[in-house]
Amino acid sequence: MLTPRQRVILGAIVEDYVRSGEPVGSRTLSKHIHISLSPATIRNEMADLEDMGYLDQPHTSAGRIPSQKGYRFYVDNLMTKRGIEPSTLAQLRSLFRQRMDELEDLFQQTSRVLSELTQYTAIVLGPKVYQERIRHVQIVPLGVPGRAVAILVTDTGHVEDRYVQFPEDTSADDVVRLVNFLNHRLAGVTVASLKSRMVQEMADELARILGRYEDALAILDELSQVASPPDKAYVGGTANILAQPEFRDVDKVLPLLSLLERTDEAGYVLPDVQGPGVEVRIGHENAIPTLENCTVVSATYSIHGLPAGRIGILGPTRMNYARVVQILEYVADAMTRLLSERLSG
Repeated sequence: MLTPRQRVILGAIVEDYVRSGEPVGSRTLSKHIHISLSPATIRNEMADLEDMGYLDQPHTSAGRIPSQKGYRFYVDNLMTKRGIEPSTLAQLRSLFRQRMDELEDLFQQTSRVLSELTQYTAIVLGPKVYQERIRHVQIVPLGVPGRAVAILVTDTGHVEDRYVQFPEDTSADDVVRLVNFLNHRLAGVTVASLKSRMVQEMADELARILGRYEDALAILDELSQVASPPDKAYVGGTANILAQPEFRDVDKVLPLLSLLERTDEAGYVLPDVQGPGVEVRIGHENAIPTLENCTVVSATYSIHGLPAGRIGILGPTRMNYARVVQILEYVADAMTRLLSERLSG
């Protein structure tokens, strides 16, 4: 357990190091208004904090820097939220006042603005498709007997398509009846329902339209696959990583850049936490070894009260934690309100 004096010193070291990027010495700390201690006393306390694992000393003659344990203690116990600065708040409000017809535009713009405001890398994950509701289904014959494209549109505007196979003797009228039936039964149904009990409930009725139970089940199976694409990550500010002094080592930064370039995998950077609030994972707390020198701050946004997607900031462990946490809290809340209003009804 840290003493009140040690807590003050650790908090000051974290904040000074985040601001300057330079190891913090006892003389620097002795000049702080709220630390009325001699440099010698501060050195003794810093040595104790180092022994307990809260500080590191990169060089013998240098000051100290926070360890991952020190950052964790700071975030959990010492971090003070001072409010989002007016210019940042104005930019965030402007983002969510824009009219964006496609949700992809919203996610792309959000990742871009977050990366610009924080100077770190921003990641936005769109809503998980299995939680969305089906708005419309269309089946388009390809002119080849038995071949067609099934198109599924969800209530978030997400569109997916997949080739499907029909019996070769299926007529155009059969396809029309099938489309009408699917739209009648599936409109408003969650994708999760389509992938489970709805398949069994609909199979008998669909078999009467197509004539063969196996063909009906195969088509429903294809539709459920249409509704199961991997999470897509919208990444902004990847190059910001290169501006951080912690990532000047090419061997350290290349695996990280490679991960972020693969948008089908970049989403794994954000922890799969669906509860409210902001999650901060520092260094080795991240599940991916590539992130052992990084901090990932993430938050969940909801649609109609249900967790839907995630937003996050990736940067070095030397991060302005309080500012990033407040910005993500604001964005998650604003996105929840915007999407719930937009997708209501």
